[in-house]
Parts: sequence; C-alpha cells; structure tokens
Amino acid sequence: MDFKEIKELMAGFNSSPMRELEIETEGFHIHLSKNENTFKPLPAATNTKAGGTPVPANNATDDTKQETIPDETYITAPMVGSIYLQPEPDKPAYVEVGSRVHKGDVVCIIEAMKMMTEIKADVDGVVTKVLVANEELVEFGQQLFEIQEG
Repeated sequence: MDFKEIKELMAGFNSSPMRELEIETEGFHIHLSKNENTFKPLPAATNTKAGGTPVPANNATDDTKQETIPDETYITAPMVGSIYLQPEPDKPAYVEVGSRVHKGDVVCIIEAMKMMTEIKADVDGVVTKVLVANEELVEFGQQLFEIQEG
C-alpha cells in the first residue's frame, strides 16, 4: 500500500462505526483503533483450572511439595466491549464484593457493536473482587471478577 491508500483507509475507518481494524499482508501490517484504553496483556500462565481459568505455575523444584491451588476462580470477558456492572444507571449493581452467585447468574453486561451480552457466572461462590469499573472498555480474556468457589 502506498501513503495515499493508507490515508484513504484511515479516513474510511474514522468515518465508520468500527472500533478496531487490523490488516496484514505480505510486507505490510496496520492496526487502527478508536478504543480509549490500550490492550493489557494477561499474565502468562502455564496451568489452567477447570473452565480454562489461568493458575500461576508452580516453580518449586521439590516434587514432594504439593501445589496448593486456591479456590478462587475468575469470570473473564468473552469479548471486547464496554462493561456495565448494573442493568440501568439508577439500578444497583448485579453483584458486589460479598455477593453470593450461582452458576448461571448474570454478573454484568458487555456491549459490543450495540449488542448487549449478559455475562453469567459459571460457578457457585462469593464475589471476592470486582476487577473492573463500570463502563470500562474490557479486552477478550480480561479478568472481571474473582470468585471464591463454594
């Protein structure tokens, strides 16, 4: 692509409703984004808990030491979008720290391209941490809530 084509591409992107665009061809790569927050990479993990939840790797060299995996699990974002922690601005939050959730309970909504998607708990437990702010832009796989199973 030459500079004129790139400028036209950027102008078209800016006037479109798209939030992100990435093009990669042989010898050329461009990533355009209108998102206010930048991508935050998730910490590397080698083990996962049931449901694909990352668990920090055990670096112990002594095989007799038993790794203790905490009972915490995380509800993660299944998509990129704006998160809403309450159903309407004047309503209380779906969940707060200390709230008991059951598998299938709605914990928040993520809006992507004017589509509202309910995010549901996949375990029974108690919310121990809310890791995002209302109306924040979240990334795919980002941890939203920490849940103490049980």
